[in-house]
Amino acid sequence: MTEAPETFADQLLGFSIPSRHARGRAVRLDGALQEILSAHAYPPAITHLLAEALVITTLVGGLLKDGGEDGDGGQLTMQAQTDGGVVRLLVCDWQGGSLRGYVDFDAERLDALGANPSLTALFGKGYLAVTFDLPKAGGRYQGIVPLEGATLGEAVESYFSQSEQLPTLIRTAVRAGTAGTVAGGLLVQHLAEGEEGRERLHVRLDHPEWEHVAVLAGSTRHDELIDRNLSLEALVWRLFHEEQQVRVEVGARVSRGCRCSTEHYRAVLSRFPEDEQLAMRDENGVIVVDCAFCSRAFPIDLAPAQGQRFVDAAERLNADAVL
Repeated sequence: MTEAPETFADQLLGFSIPSRHARGRAVRLDGALQEILSAHAYPPAITHLLAEALVITTLVGGLLKDGGEDGDGGQLTMQAQTDGGVVRLLVCDWQGGSLRGYVDFDAERLDALGANPSLTALFGKGYLAVTFDLPKAGGRYQGIVPLEGATLGEAVESYFSQSEQLPTLIRTAVRAGTAGTVAGGLLVQHLAEGEEGRERLHVRLDHPEWEHVAVLAGSTRHDELIDRNLSLEALVWRLFHEEQQVRVEVGARVSRGCRCSTEHYRAVLSRFPEDEQLAMRDENGVIVVDCAFCSRAFPIDLAPAQGQRFVDAAERLNADAVL
């Protein structure tokens, strides 16, 4: 393995195994996860679900090629939704290390499910939408798959298999304790031998190279992913130390990245027609935006005599995150 600084919490680690045409990402969320979860008093089952979703969003977002830290790079949005399910909406997104997430759910129905509800119990017949927004490449594309499997990780594996024909293995772990909630994850994929003019190996889901890597990656233990004292480099080395070469690269630093601000909402609201602003103003003529991601209210005064009250930021103003 090439030398790299030790990576522990809230730092993405990328790695590749050239001889197996495989790449991977590993992450452990700790302080950043606490900040995101603290915006809402989620019950344990929802805390676990959102923590897992945030780990997966970080792993998949870390695959973006133009996702720089300047705020203008690629964005990954993952949304799970049902019609009438206990969880009405789960949405997370990643942009250059900035991570955010939110869950809307029916508290009474959740209580009836018990302590450890299954993914099916939470979502019923739902779907998972994964959206890649790549402004530097001039493109935006989305894949939608049924929300099936025992975990969100399995549903995302199905997305890559069905939408991109890309063999993918995801492992996640979440633990809540007196020191707070910690969550970790590992993602491994099989790549094409060459992007142009050659057979793409990843269309062969039973390729021996992938089977070998998947067996090794699948041996990852739950406790390893959430061990605060185990570096991600050490974890990757444990799994793949017998390979000819493992290249590692420290990725983006992860932080709570809700992009809400007075300036942001003022810019967004200024694009609304004046009649809508007038029709939706509050009694003081002020726009009040409630951000579902960070649970904060932002009063915006566009003009002395104009304004609107707009409550559902996740549905309207945060349309970049909610599809």
